[in-house]
Amino acid sequence: MGKRWNVYVTRMISEPVINMLKEHCDVDVNPYDRPLTREELLKEVKGRDAVLTMVTDIINAEVLDASMPSCKIFANYAVGYNNIEIDEASKRGIMVTNTPDVLTNAASEIAWALLFAAARKIVEADKFTREGKYKGWSPQLFVGFEVTGKTLGVIGSGRIGSAFARKARGFDMRIIYNDVCRNEKFEQETGAVFADKETLLKESDFISLHVPLLESTRHLIGKNEFKMMKNTAILINAARGPIVDEKALIEALKTGEIAGAGLDVFENEPEFDPELAKLDNIVILPHIGSATKEARLNMGMIAAGNIIAAMKGEIPKTLVNKPMKAGIL
Repeated sequence: MGKRWNVYVTRMISEPVINMLKEHCDVDVNPYDRPLTREELLKEVKGRDAVLTMVTDIINAEVLDASMPSCKIFANYAVGYNNIEIDEASKRGIMVTNTPDVLTNAASEIAWALLFAAARKIVEADKFTREGKYKGWSPQLFVGFEVTGKTLGVIGSGRIGSAFARKARGFDMRIIYNDVCRNEKFEQETGAVFADKETLLKESDFISLHVPLLESTRHLIGKNEFKMMKNTAILINAARGPIVDEKALIEALKTGEIAGAGLDVFENEPEFDPELAKLDNIVILPHIGSATKEARLNMGMIAAGNIIAAMKGEIPKTLVNKPMKAGIL
């Protein structure tokens, strides 16, 4: 197998994952409970054989160059990899991997948590009660929307979108979906009907986004889309922040163009428009979609396993690119 690899992990993750890596590699871990600064990241990738990165790490040509010539793989601790310039990594013969499948349940569940919280005004009611404002039952107190029997619009029919839609069957919902093309397996599993984007926006009571961040999906939901939605509609985004035009969302919520929203992601994370925090008709979470003990452990195990496989000269299980100069390909 050759020499032990020198691996850097950009944030502290589950101890069993670090121990797994240490059995095979020499490992250094970011000691701070925060993302590395740009300067720190450029320094730490130098001389490494592998880097285990977070979704918050921006891996561009500058970072990739700093990691050369020793680095063979960037193992991303996320299903998405829009934080890494894949083409630039491929040009340099550097492998990139992700962690699909293991966070499907966690991510789809957080979308449902947001949907119910927004529909039934859970967060607003909780705050009201904690502040001692509850003086007794009232017929107009925090009146929300029922979910059962409503129309659910799902944009994106991949793993997470499918898991999310399957759960809707328990609430007797009419499911319509949109994607770049029809997904017959999705339709069979969920009973969903394909619809064009405009139809979905006009007919859905709840709309949940499950697409990757691409140039074609950036601001997929903006000013024009909000105008098409029902004024009773609720939008859920637990995918990637830039899919929604945040300014347009704020305006739609303020004017009553839509009834509510639930976000686990923001357009410019970790920053978000301060106007969002002032609105009562939105639930906002700090990107915790994969934050279950099961998902986070399994994400780490896959990322570590990818690094160990590469060290052994094998093709990593979840390789997402085709490095032009990688010896194993």
